[in-house]
Amino acid sequence: MNARRVRAAALDAVPRPLCGAARDRVTAALEAALAAREVATAALCVHELWMRGEMGLNIERALQRLWAIDGAAVPHWLPMRHIEWLPTAYEVASHCRALSHGRSNLYLVLLDYSDSAGDPYGIYVGMTGHAPADRFDQHKAGIRASGSVLRRGIELLVGPVMHLQGIARADALRIEAELAEALRAAGLRVRGGH
Repeated sequence: MNARRVRAAALDAVPRPLCGAARDRVTAALEAALAAREVATAALCVHELWMRGEMGLNIERALQRLWAIDGAAVPHWLPMRHIEWLPTAYEVASHCRALSHGRSNLYLVLLDYSDSAGDPYGIYVGMTGHAPADRFDQHKAGIRASGSVLRRGIELLVGPVMHLQGIARADALRIEAELAEALRAAGLRVRGGH
């Protein structure tokens, strides 16, 4: 894969077919998709509303309804709970670009800080030669684990870094540090990013 194709993939990581649609149209499409049990379409609608800053309560309700239909069919890039700063994570990660194809993957883990003051969630930034889901499982099993992921890791946040999969190790090392620093600068509680 050449650098141009790697960069182009970044723009299409999570599709937004309703990006230009009015909010009423998106909510109508969501209701129709939920009624028809069209999980993929409903997920895209929820994601679109989320990216537009829809109220957290509305996102939580939509996610609950979506997961109740068929949790196994929900796309892996859609988080299981509302995270207020998810659009910021997408925006920050969208500026990260890999120049070469390889075997490394960037991954983000949602961290639970509900037991402390401030935002109840944080984020861990990592890179691996494994599939991100496998690496998350390793963390949770205590294998070469980051303490923050072992103790506080809730789920992978796949969507923001979908375009940073299968990249060269040198790119992954550079981007891991840059992404962590950019997320910190955006006001998120960040761990990792060696």
